[in-house]
Amino acid sequence: MGGNEAVMMRDCSGRRTALGHAPASTQRTYYKIRPSIWLPQLSHPAQTGAPASGVRKYPTTVTSRLFALIPCAGTGSRSGSAMPKQYRTVAGRDLLHYTLSAFDACSEFAQTLVVISPDDAHFDARRFAGLRFAVQRCGGASRQASVLNGLIALSGFGARDDDWVLVHDAARPGITPALIRTLVAELKDDAVGGIVALPVADTLKRMAPAQPPHVARTESRDGLWQAQTPQMFRLGMLRHAIERAQQEGHDLTDEASAIEWLGHAPRLVQGSLRNFKVTYPEDFDLAEAILSRPAAQ
Repeated sequence: MGGNEAVMMRDCSGRRTALGHAPASTQRTYYKIRPSIWLPQLSHPAQTGAPASGVRKYPTTVTSRLFALIPCAGTGSRSGSAMPKQYRTVAGRDLLHYTLSAFDACSEFAQTLVVISPDDAHFDARRFAGLRFAVQRCGGASRQASVLNGLIALSGFGARDDDWVLVHDAARPGITPALIRTLVAELKDDAVGGIVALPVADTLKRMAPAQPPHVARTESRDGLWQAQTPQMFRLGMLRHAIERAQQEGHDLTDEASAIEWLGHAPRLVQGSLRNFKVTYPEDFDLAEAILSRPAAQ
């Protein structure tokens, strides 16, 4: 595309609008994988009688590309902000900018797609000038719906079912290129995929149903991990998993839950405390302190 690659926006009708340009230095490269890999069967084990760990041969092309999907249609109601938290200014930039910058630094990604609400009046592409990404106004009523719509939209950017997609929360601005590449390196030959996560460090208390709140019991934290993002799965497998969950009336809060619903076991890759999710009003001060300092290498 000549000297620069245009950043494009598409609405739900598929119309494309140029938003800006990214540096020509962000050339695409691809990870090489085996010509044939093992992927889990895409049917529920309860319906097929097959064991949850069963896998079948799934033909792929020699190169499976990497795509990033950023669901960004939430309102951030718990954050106490007058605008969606992904557009709040933290350490001099929109919260969303840090996520886009981290993926932009990973030139091996074929595309980063941001999914925003159809009626989003806050998004301004000029605030992300110089970063390589695309936008589609097809966000849904829930995270699960937004991710599914985004997975479908990625086919318009050349994504295939055997390509990898990394889904990342826009409200996790502490993500780094190093963590993204660690996840990819750990999972690029995996049969299922996986997520970044952290072992639970705090003591966990189960709350009794009575009011005022009080402790019912202490829960064991042995073997418990706190899920983070990115979460990395084959595009076709993840789309099928979310569609199945929707058909069966489940609104899941992360992508790994949908994969688990099919009977598969995603891998756990060590995450980072820096990669926390900005959720409550006091989290913005913590994010400001973290993002004002360079990430440790």
